[in-house]
Amino acid sequence: MARLSVLFLEPWHGGSHKSFAQGFADHTRHDVRTVTMSARFWKWRMQGGSVTLARKTLALLDEGFRPDVLFASSMVNLPAYLALVRPHLADTPVVLYFHENQLTYPIPPTEKRDLTYGYINYLSALSADRIAFNSAFHRDEFLTALPGLLRAFPDYTHLGTVKEIEAKSSVLHLGLPLDRHDAFRGERTPRSWGPSLSAADPPVILWNQRWEYDKNPSAFFRLLGRLDDIGVRFRLILAGEHFEQQPDDFDAAFERYAGRIDHYGYAEDFAEYSTLLHRSDLVVSTAHHEFFGIAIQEAIYCGCHPLLPNRLAYPELIPKSLQSPLLHAPILYRDDDALFESAKRILTGKDRPLPVETLRSIPRSLDWKEQISTYDDLLERTALIGAGVSSGLHADDQTRRED
Repeated sequence: MARLSVLFLEPWHGGSHKSFAQGFADHTRHDVRTVTMSARFWKWRMQGGSVTLARKTLALLDEGFRPDVLFASSMVNLPAYLALVRPHLADTPVVLYFHENQLTYPIPPTEKRDLTYGYINYLSALSADRIAFNSAFHRDEFLTALPGLLRAFPDYTHLGTVKEIEAKSSVLHLGLPLDRHDAFRGERTPRSWGPSLSAADPPVILWNQRWEYDKNPSAFFRLLGRLDDIGVRFRLILAGEHFEQQPDDFDAAFERYAGRIDHYGYAEDFAEYSTLLHRSDLVVSTAHHEFFGIAIQEAIYCGCHPLLPNRLAYPELIPKSLQSPLLHAPILYRDDDALFESAKRILTGKDRPLPVETLRSIPRSLDWKEQISTYDDLLERTALIGAGVSSGLHADDQTRRED
């Protein structure tokens, strides 16, 4: 197929969303124009961002740009946007990509979920021609929760539309710029694991996830407390993005482990961040919720043995051959006690982590160079819908007429 013109819509152009948009644009073989807004006021971006996105789109159309397909983030209020750009893009097919959704995204215990934003996700899914989720866990959780959302309303619930959404949904794991970490591997001498593990150079435990409640830092620091109470030696790197309000656990940890913390706080510079990951030995997730887990995949690629809950998106991203370990430490754990036992055995040299090259191979298929063909294929298949509509025929009708 000839190169497509792709219009990429992202009203939350920051963090992982920005990285995703840039990675896609840098690697696709198609011509991409991005229409974005700054990553602020997420509720207002979902409610009102469509007006700004539409006006920016119309300006591009005035310059002569004509997209063959739209690629929209799940933060876009898609039906509102499409209404505002009619009739110019009435026949242009749309792929909707779910980084997250506001129906099952965890909220603080003190808050009540506002169904407005979950319903925007629902209407956008109905409006799209193709839907892609960043993990099978995410897709299944969203589709399972949709009937409950629709039953919350008094009548005309249209429960049958859940099947319609499911039929046009697929899983498309995130593309990640993993190879940019390669420049920061350094010349670190591989650690000698086993009974000879040096007490003078204890292993480094890494936290590189957001400092927020949904990542469940309380369970992580309870693990550290149990290990410390029985004299297990370790050092800490506490990185990851955090905001003005953050769980108190981090301040308490700083007081208790200050002498053992090699880094505390967000690493603003990528070189520093990647170097921290390469210095670490063990990365732990205790998350309540994870649609994908970019930070964990980055840490694994940099050589950190992961200890991850056997739920959420993690099992689908770990090869089956590594989920029942014989010659190495476990990766997936079932509960807090199993996590404690695994961490203790690794940190005391009784279980060997996976070799660094094996760890690096786990997420390698997620690198953009590997993933981009699946994105391009989806866009090309979706563009065929527009080709059929623009001639007044659906693709299968067109084939029959030519026969």
